[in-house]
Amino acid sequence: MRRTEIAVRTEGLTKRFGELVAVDHVDFEIPTGTIASLLGPNGAGKTTMVRMLATLARPTGGSATVFGHDVVGEPDAVRAAIALTGQFAGLEPNLTAKENLILIARLRGHGRRSAARIVERLIDRVDIGEFAGTPIKSVSGGQRRRADLAATLVSEPRLLVLDEPTTGLDPRSRQVVWSTVRELVASGVTVLLTTQSREEADQLADHIVVMDHGRAVAAGTPAQLKAQIGDQRVDVVLLDQAAFVVLSSALETWFSCSADPDRRTISVPAPRGAADLMAVTEVIASAGVSAEEVALRRPTLDDTFLALTGVPAEGDKAEEQIEVPA
Repeated sequence: MRRTEIAVRTEGLTKRFGELVAVDHVDFEIPTGTIASLLGPNGAGKTTMVRMLATLARPTGGSATVFGHDVVGEPDAVRAAIALTGQFAGLEPNLTAKENLILIARLRGHGRRSAARIVERLIDRVDIGEFAGTPIKSVSGGQRRRADLAATLVSEPRLLVLDEPTTGLDPRSRQVVWSTVRELVASGVTVLLTTQSREEADQLADHIVVMDHGRAVAAGTPAQLKAQIGDQRVDVVLLDQAAFVVLSSALETWFSCSADPDRRTISVPAPRGAADLMAVTEVIASAGVSAEEVALRRPTLDDTFLALTGVPAEGDKAEEQIEVPA
């Protein structure tokens, strides 16, 4: 069996700023060709982690490697393999998307013909042909984000680090960016994503590291993280208070359930899934009451994140924005 190559490995990675421990002995691995996400609230240590991996900050303790190259001992090799983009890449607003890409390719040492070939390939790869000739200042937020991605890919990185890639985008633009990221990974690029959006991590990441106060408090696939907080449940919302009282009494005969009188909601553990859902609906019918809603709910990353950190993720601001010229 072929051994999976590890794109990123950290062991006891630590960063202190005086008495503040921003990153506290974090261990994790990212296999090549996958998407890993650092998910955490403001001040969790996500950006500091990224800065150390990108050789922009020197670790205080522990170690980190990118494709086997030590971030402290071999910074040039790490930089040759990695591309990092923050919420805003260094694109010139008065130039078109294509002109920006040509400029970046030339600045990286490519001749005119080589730069032209690279840019044409990227325009097709990231699907920006419809606005390649439009000045950056005139394109939409989603189009700008795709142009940012194209600029980041001029160097043909093996590891792409994205910091809050869809912040402020409308739902359609966010879906376009997600689709582009998936296509990049399918072509062999490894992605490290920092985000405060549980939905984004759930949609994109193969592996999630939940960070809080500098520590990795949990790690695993989205499904594994959701499973940590227990089984799925059946939620029943009643039409009125009288129905709530009747059904609460009836369900308590058969299930260990929790009730919220103010919201007229009863939650029943459902480890058997659909079988428990059917059992609850039978009790509802027997009790002769009408329910406004009956739904089988599985644990979400929202539930997991709140249980692990005690705070919601979305709505927080990033620790700091990363801006690295493409």
